[in-house]
Amino acid sequence: MAKEVVDSQTMKRAITRMTYEIIERNKDIEDIVLVGIKTRGVFIARRIAERLKQLEKLSLPVAELDTKPFRDDLSEKIELDSSVVPTEIAGKNVVLIDDVLFTGRTIRAALDALVQKGRPSKIQLAVLVDRGHRELPIRADYVGKNIPTSLAEDIVVKMEEVDGEDRVLIDTV
Repeated sequence: MAKEVVDSQTMKRAITRMTYEIIERNKDIEDIVLVGIKTRGVFIARRIAERLKQLEKLSLPVAELDTKPFRDDLSEKIELDSSVVPTEIAGKNVVLIDDVLFTGRTIRAALDALVQKGRPSKIQLAVLVDRGHRELPIRADYVGKNIPTSLAEDIVVKMEEVDGEDRVLIDTV
């Protein structure tokens, strides 16, 4: 049975807070490219871009990053890279965005994918949920919500764009 741990209002607040933190920590905010990891990371990146537009009157590019071809933990190798990077990332400050930070393997794959597309001057990481249990030395710069979990639990992020609702659930595996 899944238990709701973040409702739509709390999710909206977390994304707004992360947006403010990105503004505060980046002097050259115009040099930022928001890169969402497919699928839900892209929607979070778009929401951050929208909040930046509202708060700072600034339109930042949003890229979509497919990490599957770069994963080291998939049994079947995927060759097709469906990333959409509409702007140059070489020399830019990239904010890499995902929904859940768990083992760190998706982020490792994302770093490989990013470097293949150009060499950013700086990469920061923003995640909606940090659930712990890292297998790699990766830490988020911006965290919407820390939700400690056991390995017998799973975090399920639902977003309006694909699921018809905004909320975060803990489900027992």
